[in-house]
Amino acid sequence: MSTQIDRTKELETRDIKSLLWTYALPAVISQIIASVYNIVDRIFIGQGVGALAIAGLAITFPIMNIIHAFGSLVGAGSSARLSIVLGRKDINWAEKIVGNSMILTLILGCLFTTCGYLFMDDILQAFGATAETISYAREYMYIVLPGMFMTTVTFNLTGLIRASGYPIKAMWILAGGAILNIILDPIFIFVLDWGIAGAAWATTISMSVGGIVSLAHFIDRKSFIRFRQHAWVPKLYIFRNIMLIGISPFSMNLASAGVVALLNAQLIRYGGDLAVGAYGIVNSYVNFLFLFILGICQGMQPIAGYNYGAGKNQRLKEIFDLTMRITIFIGFVGAVIAMLIPGTMARLFSSDEALVSLATPAIRLLMVMFPFIAFTVTNSNFFQSIDKPWIAIVVSLSRQLIFLLPMIYIVPPIFEGFGWKGLTGIWTSGTICDVLGAVLAMIFLYTQRKVFSPDYKSPVKRPMQEAGPKA
Repeated sequence: MSTQIDRTKELETRDIKSLLWTYALPAVISQIIASVYNIVDRIFIGQGVGALAIAGLAITFPIMNIIHAFGSLVGAGSSARLSIVLGRKDINWAEKIVGNSMILTLILGCLFTTCGYLFMDDILQAFGATAETISYAREYMYIVLPGMFMTTVTFNLTGLIRASGYPIKAMWILAGGAILNIILDPIFIFVLDWGIAGAAWATTISMSVGGIVSLAHFIDRKSFIRFRQHAWVPKLYIFRNIMLIGISPFSMNLASAGVVALLNAQLIRYGGDLAVGAYGIVNSYVNFLFLFILGICQGMQPIAGYNYGAGKNQRLKEIFDLTMRITIFIGFVGAVIAMLIPGTMARLFSSDEALVSLATPAIRLLMVMFPFIAFTVTNSNFFQSIDKPWIAIVVSLSRQLIFLLPMIYIVPPIFEGFGWKGLTGIWTSGTICDVLGAVLAMIFLYTQRKVFSPDYKSPVKRPMQEAGPKA
């Protein structure tokens, strides 16, 4: 077990700046490659299939967000919990977290895959599919559902791989799947002429490969935390602890899916199917920046969680401050680029001038306040990392559920009352909510400043029912 402790000991001893880049850079690289894949995937579909195909694909975004929500419920919760437990030097408990997280992933994966196939058309129509777009969305989802299940396996296990001291290996697994997807996309879409089904098959195959490689890591006897027999015994308290932390990103993704469904309905009302396609284009760039920021936060998570569990509060403050400065800078750069070349960004996805004309102002309005989004996301991930799930939930839900949902119904009629476009009111709603979400996050951060105090003790304790040595 000494090898295990050696792999994680640096989390409480090494220089914070060096440590963050060691963990964040692999996560950022894998997130960027995955994000580039998402953009390239939509470019291939837009150029090779058509504008309505992009609109059909945009309909699937909230459904995939729901699937990712279940994945994050387990993945984010188990990796955050694992980091805290490793800070307590409890290897036995850590291995139980790994095994139980996989049990939860299998249960939830089977559930959403079955429901997806049984209620496909009803789900697509609920999320805004029309007679013109449902065939594209249906064709894509029928093929991609198994791939989405394997995506949840991959995201869950790579988070655990990173938290247990293998950040570079986690990077190669995620990046490898995305690169394989980018290679397969043009072959399936253009060479084999499979259309949108080709993009779905590329995703399914690539993510399945990533899931298999992730499983192999925890089966390998050389891995210091792995699937031992005792880890596969279901423990309700571990299920509860995983889901309690994971409920923050789960709620955010689930709320995002629900809000996007209602948002799509409003977009169709004020701008038609092409407005949904325009939002899909903006979403690609927003996700690119979001995943970049998420990669930095993923690098922060094991460092913050480990030092929180070990009671190293000064290091906890250092890693939080450094992460915040980096993510806000990324948000600022992204916002500036969006202000300068929105038309060029839109034309990467489509040569349809009607679609480009709708997407250009949307890119400006929805990305101008991205530094505020960065602030909110970083706070949410930080609270999640230090076992403050309810604060993380409120912060993560604030922008979309608390603020955006009512705004998309209130603001467009007001704009129309002043003679402006209702569609512009929808884009502006997002801008307003970015600021409001950041203000709420700032309030919570102020109320929880005690966690940075040198004499603050984390309340995480070893379960009384757990037997055996700690390390």
